[in-house]
Amino acid sequence: MLVTLIRRELLDNLMTFRFAAAVFITLLLVVANTAVLIKDYERRLADYNTAVEKNQQNLRKTKTYSAGELYLNRPPNPLSLFNVGLDKRLGNKIEVSHAFVPSLWDATMHGADNPLLNLFTSIDIVFIFRVVLSLLALIFAYDAIASESERGTLRLMLTHPIRRGQILLAKYIGAMACLLVPLLISLLFAVILLTTSPTFSLSMPDFLRIVGIVLSSIAYLSVFYLIGLLISAATRRTGTALMLSMFAWGFLVLVYPNMILAATNRPDRPEERTASNFNQIKQIWKEFDRERKQFLAREAISFHLPGATGYDFDDTKDDPSILQYYNQSGRHIEALKEEAEPRLPHIQDYYRFLGPRTINTAARTWLIRKPTLEAVFVHPANVDRAWLRLSPAGIYDVATQAWAGTDLNGIQDFFTAIQQHQQVVHDYFFDKRVFGSRQWFFADKGTVDWDALPQFSFQRNDIGVNAKRALPDVCLLIMVKIVLFMIILLIFIKSEV
Repeated sequence: MLVTLIRRELLDNLMTFRFAAAVFITLLLVVANTAVLIKDYERRLADYNTAVEKNQQNLRKTKTYSAGELYLNRPPNPLSLFNVGLDKRLGNKIEVSHAFVPSLWDATMHGADNPLLNLFTSIDIVFIFRVVLSLLALIFAYDAIASESERGTLRLMLTHPIRRGQILLAKYIGAMACLLVPLLISLLFAVILLTTSPTFSLSMPDFLRIVGIVLSSIAYLSVFYLIGLLISAATRRTGTALMLSMFAWGFLVLVYPNMILAATNRPDRPEERTASNFNQIKQIWKEFDRERKQFLAREAISFHLPGATGYDFDDTKDDPSILQYYNQSGRHIEALKEEAEPRLPHIQDYYRFLGPRTINTAARTWLIRKPTLEAVFVHPANVDRAWLRLSPAGIYDVATQAWAGTDLNGIQDFFTAIQQHQQVVHDYFFDKRVFGSRQWFFADKGTVDWDALPQFSFQRNDIGVNAKRALPDVCLLIMVKIVLFMIILLIFIKSEV
């Protein structure tokens, strides 16, 4: 009997205009938007490649270690086409220096920024599913019970040996099977466009992440269909059910998420704490500068060389007998005058002392900066996510960001890799005794071979990490679905036909 009921629901839904409209609208929006998003990704990838090449060219032009500015760029995430998340909103260019620990909050943006283009490319595939398919799910559900109650077919159906739970299950399976058609067809065409584009190279883990996005989308649509079914079972009037369904959709999808973002994205910050921590950091660097001066006094070195920390706490002038010329930034010495050659060992001792001290001081300041940055940025972001989880649209958005790797954790993974690479560079400097070498500041006896520097490569985390971050929200959607179905069943069983 259940199979017969499911077949009936399938035929009833497949022969309706709303099914044809759902397939046409979803397919048109997803395919057209995917083509736009592919062009946007190609532009972002070209900007990334240009920035990487420019950074390498500038680095190779630098002759000394102290003047080298090592910049690393975050590549665009190919899965941002499904959910762009924070991939385009947060910084993607960072300097790796021994004078500070790089973090996400120190990053800047490379590439051109077109506000009009960003307006269109912010509409990703998940956005279409979140807005359009949720509305279609409610349209499929609002009259599922109410219309049959008004026509009297529900009473006639219950005269047969059919359980009410079977009726609800058949309606759910039949409607969800119809909703899966536009979802899966549109995703299939989107994946075909991605795989045929020469700029995209999707790996097997990427396809598994897409499968995770699909499963999250199915759970999301199930929740909205059951919300519509609940309204239909509770009202028993199609007009009232339609009005309440549109109100529920507008509030849960449009009003509530934007209201939460508007309420939480306010400019107020814990200014007192940030000011206090800044003063602590400043004191640490002043302590470092005192140690530097004590070293100069102890070693009877009467000159001061620039570029050690990026913090200027000394008003002394550079010894003109040491310098032949500076580069435009004034950060390094290209050559040492012949008469100053005997003083080279003192200079090397100075920077052999200064380099490790700078790294240690930067590590000390990071212990202060890190909790402050988390309190200012990460904690409010987590609060936003918690409030957004009160809406199925918010849960769905958070889950798909986690699958795509465009959430805050996914972006921070890149900067965690940057910090690990910085440690590798420091180890290389210590192994090669770079800080005490002539090439740290002087280029008259040979320039730096930057190609010998450890190269940075970033690999996104394993699919298991994405699953660990996304599954709690997917499970939350499933729990909401189960609760909704139980409530509908209770209402339907106790109501008279």
